[in-house]
Amino acid sequence: MTNVFISLPTSDLERAKAFYGALGCEFRPDFSDENGTCFAWDDNVFLMLITREFFATFTDKPIVDPHTAVQLSINFSRDSREDVDAMVAKGVAAGGTEPQPAQDYGFMYMRDLNDPDGNALGFLYSVPEDARQDADAQPATQNAGV
Repeated sequence: MTNVFISLPTSDLERAKAFYGALGCEFRPDFSDENGTCFAWDDNVFLMLITREFFATFTDKPIVDPHTAVQLSINFSRDSREDVDAMVAKGVAAGGTEPQPAQDYGFMYMRDLNDPDGNALGFLYSVPEDARQDADAQPATQNAGV
């Protein structure tokens, strides 16, 4: 089994801990110290929130300011549109921002969320393949709002 560790720089470690805790991530003290902290998104995906100063010791490249440039966007699938909306609402309530309106493609519903440091997160719900096939067989007016 592969584990995924996503490292994100933060200018305020305590604020980042409060934000990701509010999203429901599990704090992992075994991977945490004064330079960074770890949250488990699930059993195999971990977010490493690292002070910008310590993060800079891992590379010779400049660390971008995520408020002014996007280096990457981390996207998480959810079980429903309502779950996508709930995650964004939790994030905004915890100090994040929603940089653009929801994107609804019929087969996929997406919303973006920037954490307080400006790191880009995305949440999406994709209609299961079998439901898409059933919807494709229906008149277009019945597909609206999937």
